[in-house]
Amino acid sequence: MTNTADIDVMPRAGFGACVLDRTLQTDRLEYLDRDDVPEKKRAVVASLDLMGEKKGLHRWNAEQAAAFLVGIDNPRVLELGAAHGGLSRELLKLRPDASITVTDIEPTSVAGIAASDLGSDSRVAVRAMDATAIDAGDGSFDLVVFALSFHHLSPSLAAKVFAEGTRVGRTLLIIDLLRLPAPLLAPAFLFAAAVGWVLPVAHDGAISQLRAYGPKALRSLAAHADPSIVVELRARVQLPMPLQIVVAHRR
Repeated sequence: MTNTADIDVMPRAGFGACVLDRTLQTDRLEYLDRDDVPEKKRAVVASLDLMGEKKGLHRWNAEQAAAFLVGIDNPRVLELGAAHGGLSRELLKLRPDASITVTDIEPTSVAGIAASDLGSDSRVAVRAMDATAIDAGDGSFDLVVFALSFHHLSPSLAAKVFAEGTRVGRTLLIIDLLRLPAPLLAPAFLFAAAVGWVLPVAHDGAISQLRAYGPKALRSLAAHADPSIVVELRARVQLPMPLQIVVAHRR
């Protein structure tokens, strides 16, 4: 990786972003990123897990991951930032022959996953792991998946996810919030921010919208990590949570 000076000043919408897009970003932390509000942090995690189950988001994310395992027997999968393990749980239903290393950087999340049904599943290894410094050898996994957490990272750290994910995995799949065009992002943020006074998950959602990376930024992050990384971008434009799908691998 090259010097991080330029990448760290990159707007979330990418280099060359308009003034409005540059304004619509923030360094403010979500409850999920803070240790001084444990109750609100737990409330957000619980709400996201419930949303994933009730709205089928865990299943949808798992289906995206499973598509990259077609034709691979006994695939090896690494989930980064698993939080509650919902994606891996659904992926095992789709691919019972998979072995999955389920990880998170938060000790409480790791403990929760280890104490759940995933922790007692022989196909699953639960570990504490930093997505920006993956403790695994080159090519250890057929797929590395990182869902709904990428926007939490600063540009220099986000670039490390591209570097590390494509180092240890044949394919890196990132699923995150879709950054809306500035004219749509402004009212969406204002609405979520207003609701956020009451609902912790809406508070985090409002901040997440401003921290989401745009397509130009994602390509710049990958190129900064390693020029040999090839990136494919797709979008799921569906309310209430439009999603950005990033597929990356090395030439």
